[in-house]
Amino acid sequence: MITISESAQEHFVKLLDKQAPKTRIRVFVVNPGTRTAECGVSYCPEESVEKDDTILAFNGFEAVLDHESTPFLEDAEIDFVTDQMGSQLTLKAPNAKARKVSDDSPLRERVQYFIESEVNPGLASHGGNVQIVEITEDGLVILQFGGGCNGCSMVDVTLKEGIEKQMLAEFEGEITGVKDTTEHQAGEHSYY
Repeated sequence: MITISESAQEHFVKLLDKQAPKTRIRVFVVNPGTRTAECGVSYCPEESVEKDDTILAFNGFEAVLDHESTPFLEDAEIDFVTDQMGSQLTLKAPNAKARKVSDDSPLRERVQYFIESEVNPGLASHGGNVQIVEITEDGLVILQFGGGCNGCSMVDVTLKEGIEKQMLAEFEGEITGVKDTTEHQAGEHSYY
C-alpha cells in the first residue's frame, strides 16, 4: 500500500524517539478524491488512533492511515532525500486526487481517473484543468477546459498533440477521439 524508504524510516524513528511512548506517524489525505487533495504526515499519539484506522508496521515504528484516506494512499511513496539544498521528506501519492480504478471498471471511470492522475496535474501548472462532459456511443470523449486553459492560444495543441494522443494510446480500441466543447475567451484566469 505505502512504501517508506529506508532513509525515511530511519528519519521517522529518530523523530518518534523524542515523542511520548507509543506515538506513531499518521499518513493522511486532506480533501481526498478532489483536485485540492493534499497529503501529509503528522504525529499520532496512542489516544488518537481510531477503531477503523489501518496500522502498518515498519522498521521501528508504525504508520496509521485513517479509513477515508486509505484508498487514496494506494501506491504512495515516502522518502527522505538529502541534496546540496539540505534534507526533506517527500510524499508522492498518485491516487490522492482520484481513487484508483480497476482495469475492468466502466470506461468513464477509467477515463476520469486518467484525467485526474495524468492530464490535470500537467494543466495545473498553468492554472488549468479539464473534465469529462460525456463519452459518446461511438467512443468520442467530449471535454471541457477550465481555469487557465480558458483563452489559451495553445489549447488546440494541448488537446490534439497531448491529451488525445495519450488517451488514444491508453484506451486503444475503446475511444475514437477527443473533442473540446469549451468556449475559449480571454478571461482573468487565462494563461498567455
